[in-house]
Amino acid sequence: MTEAKTVTKTGAALEPGLAVPLHRLAHARAGDKGNRLSVSVIAYHPDHYDLLRAQVTSERVRALFAGRRPGPIARYELPLIGALNFVLDDVLEGGVNRSLNLDSHGKTLSFRILAMPIEIPRDHPAAKKEMGGKR
Repeated sequence: MTEAKTVTKTGAALEPGLAVPLHRLAHARAGDKGNRLSVSVIAYHPDHYDLLRAQVTSERVRALFAGRRPGPIARYELPLIGALNFVLDDVLEGGVNRSLNLDSHGKTLSFRILAMPIEIPRDHPAAKKEMGGKR
């Protein structure tokens, strides 16, 4: 847990929130088919879904996988189960059967997304838990 510094476009400081890795708020399921990766990020608690929806964007996922030069990235929202599903094309080096790099597929790559920092506002219910009940 780290203190996140938030600054507006004008440079004015906002009240700092907490930055935690995504895996503190969600888990992931993944699969691959050919050169396509599908990763679902599922909130542990319904209160976390809005944080995920606001901060786990296609743009941020694209930045995480920039080294793999992804094609289109689609994000599907599944609010009834508190999940987001990302489908990334052209990130698996041709697919499991064509690549010699087996560790780079499906489940392994979901951990890259789960390491993404998420900012929790201090007044959010998840902040209390992250601060050990102290607020």
